[in-house]
Amino acid sequence: MALAFDEFGRPFIIIREQETKSRVKGLAAQKANILAAKSVAKILRSSLGPKGMDKMLQSGDGDVTITNDGATILEQMEVENRVGRLMVDLSKSQDFEIGDGTTGVVVTAGALLEQAESLLDRGIHPIRVAEGYEMASKIAAAHLDAIAETFEFSRDNFEPLVETCMTTLSSKIVGRCKRQMAEIAVQAVLAVADLERRDVNLELIKVEGKTGGRLEETELVRGIIVDKDFSHPQMPKRIENAKIAILTCPFEPPKPKTKHKVDIDTVEKYQRLQESERKYFDDMVQQCKDAGATLVICQWGFDDEANHLLMHRGLPAVRWVGGVELELIAIATGGRIVPRFQELTPEKLGKAGVVREKAFGTTKDRMLYIEGCANSRAVTIFIRGGSKMMVEETKRSLHDALCVARNLIRDNHIVYGGGSAELTCSLAVEAAADKVPGVEQYAMRAFAEALEVVPMALAENSGLPPIDTVSSIKAQQVKENCPYLGVDCMDAGTNDMRKQKVFETLIGKKQQLLLATQVVKMILKIDDVISPSQYE
Repeated sequence: MALAFDEFGRPFIIIREQETKSRVKGLAAQKANILAAKSVAKILRSSLGPKGMDKMLQSGDGDVTITNDGATILEQMEVENRVGRLMVDLSKSQDFEIGDGTTGVVVTAGALLEQAESLLDRGIHPIRVAEGYEMASKIAAAHLDAIAETFEFSRDNFEPLVETCMTTLSSKIVGRCKRQMAEIAVQAVLAVADLERRDVNLELIKVEGKTGGRLEETELVRGIIVDKDFSHPQMPKRIENAKIAILTCPFEPPKPKTKHKVDIDTVEKYQRLQESERKYFDDMVQQCKDAGATLVICQWGFDDEANHLLMHRGLPAVRWVGGVELELIAIATGGRIVPRFQELTPEKLGKAGVVREKAFGTTKDRMLYIEGCANSRAVTIFIRGGSKMMVEETKRSLHDALCVARNLIRDNHIVYGGGSAELTCSLAVEAAADKVPGVEQYAMRAFAEALEVVPMALAENSGLPPIDTVSSIKAQQVKENCPYLGVDCMDAGTNDMRKQKVFETLIGKKQQLLLATQVVKMILKIDDVISPSQYE
């Protein structure tokens, strides 16, 4: 740190504990920041595209995650470096807003920073580089709008939605049954979508998983699945036309708030106490039966006596159902959550066509299916898989597909994938750069060059020669003036992404470019890093 002196020539300290802090400033700070961000992007580069590799991450407590979802990889990596953490936040914001393209956005940001480094070495001011990038990102976004296509779909004709979701799922571990998964995701989204308002509430789609079984056994249940079973093994396993009482009050006598002590010195007194307890339970069960309930779902537990009584009085019950599940059951069945037995009325009961208990394999695992609900706007995707890791990765993959389907309902514009959108944007930015006077044109050309990194990574991960592939596709795009030519990762024999049906959402692609540019601008503007030094 530089020392400051007062008017008498005595040195004084500006920053508290100045000597224990380390400081990097100027070009060295920018270089260090760029290096950190580049190394994070490098990790994700190999997991881009349909042939991308998976990463295996082990947490501190020994849990193993295998995934190629960019946001999950960066979240589990626990990046220490402060600039590296900016890249983690970048993939998170892409995940929250769009749900897909988390790997691509980090790879793009890393490429932009790599290009910026060579510009800084040539003596161009970082602010001018940032401004050039901003101009280029606006041109690229406008070009994407120009080449985007609208496609029409309806509740009956949802094939375009399925094809777009298949593009998302092709890079995941579930790629072998992507058709089935894409159809499940689209049907789930359409079941809860409000097409007039173009809005989808993804909270109404519950994703449950159970190990055992094949991935192909994954199904869409038009209702709710609860990971519970009936409280008594002798209760009926299937209830038709169920009327469901949804309770948040426990099936047990009330406990006085004050401390108390009961002295029982005779058998008669004990029997009276037992009798009054039984009567209390009897009244509770009777109130449920009077309201017309044929199934009780309770948030709390109930003791064996209540359970025994419920079984004898022919009232099936489920206990210890979580609050979120209770809400979903209430939404699906059109029932009301009742906090007191006295408030239970026939109008507050939920209605379902079938409530059935299903057992899995040779295990004791059982789940409740509540189907044929009055309001079918709550659905469940039930995933099967060979191992816990497989089920978890399938959940993440389906989340991406659900988000893509939701984005298309919000905005039904698409661009073509396989790196074709990046290449055509690169050509558009390069053409625009020649018309810009000043230093910014260098930054714009660097932006155009950085965009080529995504198709290069796609070609590299697919085992193709990256430079030859990208340069030949670029030349073909210029020659034919066709923005749909991309990298043929799947060896389909054609570079035309329309024939291969590789689609991406327009808002997802635009968001990728704009978010990556914002983060790069932020990193370029940092010229002084003051941090506490490590303990020795």
